[in-house]
Amino acid sequence: MSESFQSSPSSSQQPRASRRTLLTALAAATVGAPLLSALGAGTARASAVGDTYASNTELYQRLPNGEGTDYARRYRRHEMADASPDRRFPFHRTTVLALHGGGIEAGTSELCLGIAGYHPATLERAQADGPVYDYWMFEGLRNADNRELHVTSKHCDDRVALAMAAGSLNVLSLHGCTASQAGVPASRPEAVVVGGRNTDFQRHLHEELRAAGFQTVDGSKLPDLNGDHADNPCNRTLLGKGGQLEITTELRQSMFGTFTRQGRAKTTNDTFRSFTAACRAAIGRLEAGPDQVIL
Repeated sequence: MSESFQSSPSSSQQPRASRRTLLTALAAATVGAPLLSALGAGTARASAVGDTYASNTELYQRLPNGEGTDYARRYRRHEMADASPDRRFPFHRTTVLALHGGGIEAGTSELCLGIAGYHPATLERAQADGPVYDYWMFEGLRNADNRELHVTSKHCDDRVALAMAAGSLNVLSLHGCTASQAGVPASRPEAVVVGGRNTDFQRHLHEELRAAGFQTVDGSKLPDLNGDHADNPCNRTLLGKGGQLEITTELRQSMFGTFTRQGRAKTTNDTFRSFTAACRAAIGRLEAGPDQVIL
């Protein structure tokens, strides 16, 4: 759940000023690891051991000018309306999160966008007739030492991230780990650990990812990666449960032609598309369930 990758700064794909102003104001309202190579990986932790900052609020306060240079926050909430007295339109149900994107757990930002239904380079809809989901991500933008920007999931207190999770029936949260942390053999290191408190979501994710040819691991056997803490944003939903994926470095590397922050979004491949399609299929199955009605 924490890694440090080399990357070079690039401008955001979306206008930054209004987003930064909003998020900085929200953060203000709350007051008061060695560098590895571009292909390396750090140590995943469910606890805050090794974190520089105890919360997102502390990070924002101690890096008051860091947004756009040290880190970025990107989100999208889709416009919804029901103005009809005789018809009912479905309300938003699922949000995708990448709490440690950019150079912290490389590849999770791009996967967040892909699963949400957008091309990570252009932000255009990947499928004209497919569903899109709300998303939120925190990204490390530094050339080095992005590990210092890691805040463990259960200590995430970004108000926008939590508001989006709290307004959703479901959350799928994306993280990165190493093969050894996932408990998979060195001979087959490409794997994904499936966790969170929503057992139906876990089952759908296991089945869809395995059907697409991916190796999945039961997160309940890995306390540091299982994503079952009540304060984890993936579980801070209207239903009090959600899904979490911990994706090994090797699997994330295999999804891109160029595994740098500037290169990943433009070099997604068939493995990336298969993975995101499997996750979207799992979300579709989950949203068809009996507990997915907002009364």
